[in-house]
Amino acid sequence: MRNKSNQIVLGVTALLLLFYVDLFAQRYDKFEGGGAPDPQLSQKDNDYIDRQAAVFLDSVLSILNTYPPAPIKQEARERAWAKLLLDAVFHEHFAAQRKPVQQFFHQRIGQVINDLESTKVEYGAKVWKIYDMGFIVRTKSVTLAFDLVSGITSSSEDFALSPEEIGKLVGHCDVLFISHRHEDHAEKSVAAQFIVQNKPVVAPEQMWKDDPLYDKITHLERMVNKSQKLKLADLELDLVIFPGHQMRSIDNNVALVTTPDGITVAHLGDQINEGDFMLDYQWIDKVGTNYNVDILMPAAWTMDILRIVKEFNPKVVLPGHELELGHTVWDRLPYWGDDEYLELNYNMLKQSEYPVVVLTWGESFFYQP
Repeated sequence: MRNKSNQIVLGVTALLLLFYVDLFAQRYDKFEGGGAPDPQLSQKDNDYIDRQAAVFLDSVLSILNTYPPAPIKQEARERAWAKLLLDAVFHEHFAAQRKPVQQFFHQRIGQVINDLESTKVEYGAKVWKIYDMGFIVRTKSVTLAFDLVSGITSSSEDFALSPEEIGKLVGHCDVLFISHRHEDHAEKSVAAQFIVQNKPVVAPEQMWKDDPLYDKITHLERMVNKSQKLKLADLELDLVIFPGHQMRSIDNNVALVTTPDGITVAHLGDQINEGDFMLDYQWIDKVGTNYNVDILMPAAWTMDILRIVKEFNPKVVLPGHELELGHTVWDRLPYWGDDEYLELNYNMLKQSEYPVVVLTWGESFFYQP
């Protein structure tokens, strides 16, 4: 009986989704394509894919605005279907070169900029997802940025955020934490904007050693359970920089940040536990015992993400790293999970007892302890 009921609900949701698509299709009947992103297709074929992307993304935008982020188990089915549409649009090889995708991304981040200008947090924290593993976290006393990048790894300047857009984001943040050197997590031009505004950038020592920017970066000690203070303009943050890794040769800072308001957030960057670095579990398995973690931001493709979440034991999980358009199509982790990719257990995490909130570009979630 339950299966039949679920089928009915899914059927109704599918019809509703088709309604959204049909409603917005009328708006794009005269949409003109902007060149030929896919050289293997004709201009007419490229124009068709552009029009389809425009219809899908406008439908997605309406659904996301109607059904805001919530823990997966409380999430409206309409949101789930909208994320599947995003998977479909963004898993086209030339997605970042298509104008509807570019317009969607800039519109979403424009909304973040507007929100940052008007949002005051009196209690808890508000978290915005920017792109890939880029997050901005605001509490009453401070605004933190993690792995903030423009999206230029997509190989499309029109997709990437402009220096002006990045400058506005940076203007609303107090500090930038960079997990590791990969360009979908670390961008010199973004870090430079923080430094120009006299705002600290915390990153691993192995990054950008041959660049003049290196001496202006804050390199904190990577040590298990070592509490360190970071002085900002008018306050101090309490930090632990756990010595994480991605592959054998890449240091990956796992930043645990406690704000003056008592909110503790952890950003995992591209933490991978395999081979020699299964040893990282020696400290991962004790984080939740030693610290009261409010918000955890892991990469959705992290191996054995369910175990890591259990050991951090956060109040809420906000995954990242979905749909990085600089990756090849098979390597753009979809919102639906794809457990065959790296033998993930991301879908198991979403069904676990932990409140997992999946944000799309530009969305936010208000965390209340």
